Amino acid sequence: MAKTEAPKKIVLAYSGGLDTSVILPWLKERYPGVKLVAYAAELGQGDELKGIEDKARKSGADEVIVGDLRQEFAEKYCFPMLRAHAIYEQDYLLGTSIARPLIAAKQVEAARQTGADAVGHGATGKGNDQVRFELTYMALAPDLKIIAPWKDPSFELRDRESAVDYARKHGIPIPVSKEKIYSQDRNLWHISHEGAEIEHPGKEPNWQKCLTMTTPPEKAPNESELVEVEFEAGTPVSINGRNLSGHELIAELNKIGGRHGVGIALLVENRLVGMKSRGVYETPGGTILYEAHKALEQVCIERDTLHYKQQVALKYADLVYNGQWFHPLREGLQAFIDHTNASVTGTAKLRLFKGRAMAVAATSPHSLYDPQLASFSMEGYDVTAARGFIDLFGLPMKVASERRRW
Repeated sequence: MAKTEAPKKIVLAYSGGLDTSVILPWLKERYPGVKLVAYAAELGQGDELKGIEDKARKSGADEVIVGDLRQEFAEKYCFPMLRAHAIYEQDYLLGTSIARPLIAAKQVEAARQTGADAVGHGATGKGNDQVRFELTYMALAPDLKIIAPWKDPSFELRDRESAVDYARKHGIPIPVSKEKIYSQDRNLWHISHEGAEIEHPGKEPNWQKCLTMTTPPEKAPNESELVEVEFEAGTPVSINGRNLSGHELIAELNKIGGRHGVGIALLVENRLVGMKSRGVYETPGGTILYEAHKALEQVCIERDTLHYKQQVALKYADLVYNGQWFHPLREGLQAFIDHTNASVTGTAKLRLFKGRAMAVAATSPHSLYDPQLASFSMEGYDVTAARGFIDLFGLPMKVASERRRW
């Protein structure tokens, strides 16, 4: 299909939020006669999808598909990332980043099922999401036309305020106003907040207005709570002895961690497209899982392997953040990660208190921790071997020091 050819049928990633709500009628104006399929992904965003089919049709959609992706999201996306222990720039647990490839992949499936010749999204030309959506489209369906209105020269909506005006003019109900202008993205793994005072690094966010999943730590209970998470081969399978499916497990930990103020992050991050941005992230369940997983890896994975895996995690996080989930490198790294996690089976116990999730115990049938070796007792340990080891290990430093004195 020629790039200049107008699309006949578009599958749009539709959330019911401000951007995609105004894009549906705009696409009808931009491409007369085009058919629109609104694809809404149920990723655990709570009541946000309530009435979404009716809203999409009133906004211009000819067809609406709502896919319940919660279990697939948890078990095929979040948990592989958890096994990698991927964190972007030390603080971000990649909640938005990990969701976009799944949504885009399902759009491609929907396009094949409905005979659409194009896929589209409502991500702006300044953000990371445009890259995440479009790289997935390119990886899975390079034949489909990509429609990205915010990068269309004829798209007259240049900011969120003008989008609000457009929505009001067209009678489209939206969940924001000019007074409450936060841009929020919520799914099972997290919720992010951007915009308003959060955009200014010199200002503290208005926690009372933006926090949604998590109690402010100073208002959390004055009594701590213990929670046990059991893993099999690096994948969480139960909480406090109760087996749960992936999405149910995350949802339960969100409730437990949320009431204790766990998982709030405020950071200035480096976007892929070049600028810095500031956001508030709430990831209560994910934070508990990362701490529990770390505790088990510490006792189950051999030193050199663990250290190398920590280096791999940095690259893995970049790949997820940059929208390269379907990149051959991410898939290759996943094979290494899953191999290292084959022995990460056991239970981690965490104490939650006032915003902190501290791993206080970890047990595993594959534990490499030997209490006898770790103790102060020298019984059964050849202390003379340490002398020779240190002599050889320090030899390069000793020689260099001697040369410097000459």
